[in-house]
Amino acid sequence: MAGAGGSGAPRKAAAKVLVIDDSSTIRRTAEIFLTQAGFQVMLAEDGFEALAKVGDLRPDVIFCDILMPRLDGYQTCSLIKKSPRFHAIPVIMLSSRDGVFDRSRGRLVGAHNHLAKPFSREALLQAVQTCLGGCAAETGTAVAA
Repeated sequence: MAGAGGSGAPRKAAAKVLVIDDSSTIRRTAEIFLTQAGFQVMLAEDGFEALAKVGDLRPDVIFCDILMPRLDGYQTCSLIKKSPRFHAIPVIMLSSRDGVFDRSRGRLVGAHNHLAKPFSREALLQAVQTCLGGCAAETGTAVAA
């Protein structure tokens, strides 16, 4: 599934990125941008599907929508971060809501960052690069959209 790397190629060959969003448009857009940059991309429609995939596929970075049915992004992130096996995986919250409250709530459940939708290719790839370069140690760093 990994595409050929070009400009914006990942630091780590075939790094795995999980994109969790109930919008097929957002999932597909992220998949195209990330695959073109050489990442292995996995997709999930909601938190429950994502939790199963995290266990099986061990992604290097997770993008998680906030507003989803069944299990929202905050709950999904919290469950990932409470797991001793998965707590070190960086989670970046995705949302069209880009206020201080949403960013703060994301940090409270362990998110490493927040990326506003709609996002540009550059902002998405910058967020991944930041995490692969060590965002696990820098919780709450900002990414410009």
